[in-house]
Amino acid sequence: MATIVQSAPAQTLTAAKTAPPAPAKLGRVLVTGGTGLVGTALLPALAEDGYSVSLLSRTKSGSGSQEAGVTRLAWNPEAGELDAEGLEGVDAVVHLAGDGIATGRWTRAKKKRIRDSRVEGTRMLCEALAGMKRRPKVLVSASAIGYYGHRGDSMVDEQASPGQGFLPEVSEAWERATRPAVEAGIRVVNLRIGIVLSRDGGALQKMLLPFQLGLGGIVGHGGQYWSWVSLDDLVGIIRHALANDSLHGPVNAVAPGSVTNREFTKALGRVLRRPTLFPLPAVVARVMLGEMANGLLLASARVAPVRLMESGYRFQHPEIEGALRAVLRRS
Repeated sequence: MATIVQSAPAQTLTAAKTAPPAPAKLGRVLVTGGTGLVGTALLPALAEDGYSVSLLSRTKSGSGSQEAGVTRLAWNPEAGELDAEGLEGVDAVVHLAGDGIATGRWTRAKKKRIRDSRVEGTRMLCEALAGMKRRPKVLVSASAIGYYGHRGDSMVDEQASPGQGFLPEVSEAWERATRPAVEAGIRVVNLRIGIVLSRDGGALQKMLLPFQLGLGGIVGHGGQYWSWVSLDDLVGIIRHALANDSLHGPVNAVAPGSVTNREFTKALGRVLRRPTLFPLPAVVARVMLGEMANGLLLASARVAPVRLMESGYRFQHPEIEGALRAVLRRS
């Protein structure tokens, strides 16, 4: 049974809007998935903090290849190839790599790519980290609130058990794949990331055009909870997790203000100053997207960032309308 948070801590509902402080320097940071939505925002933030940044990528140029001040190390998870020697000297790792879950229908082949890119890639990386002569101090590894599955109106925290279905199964296996690093004494933080709000990619970007045309509306009955986080806050959370020795294991990377799809829809309409009168019925969503509709749009996950709040992280964007205005640069 899931752990139900009957009442969120008071500070959860009134999270400070000040930016998180810069973390203590850790030296050399290795990032996977650095060309994705989160990675492209994270890399310059780490560089501005003064870190030396290395990027695991599919380039064939190997260690020592330089681009825009970032050292590139070659890896190919599908082929089992990794520049293990290039890992030596790394002080911290941020692991974001994984096949996109919202691109293309969930065919059998697509689901295999989603799972293998996360589980096998994570296991391969963690086994390499565990075998290093001088291991990194910390690994911040992406996971997802898909771990919880469909939970209705119940608020869940990091102690909740996994849900049922494809995304919970993948997320649980994804986190379990970090065990070699944990057993080697590396501090591992499994960030269960919610819907990332950005104008440059992800779910919000895909929603903008129909909403700007006045064709937006609720999805299904609109009562399902969407737990979200702004891209700025997600970058801040990763920096916080790198520096905060008290954090380990699962950490919910979501804002404290989870909202229903209906509330999200109304807030986006207000920010864009557009009506939201065109609902997307659940049956139509399932016809259009198949199994993905149930996993991403219709499932209800009301997730509380309990461990983040307890560790002192202060959200820049704790409320949905303010977050949308900041992300979309609307006054």
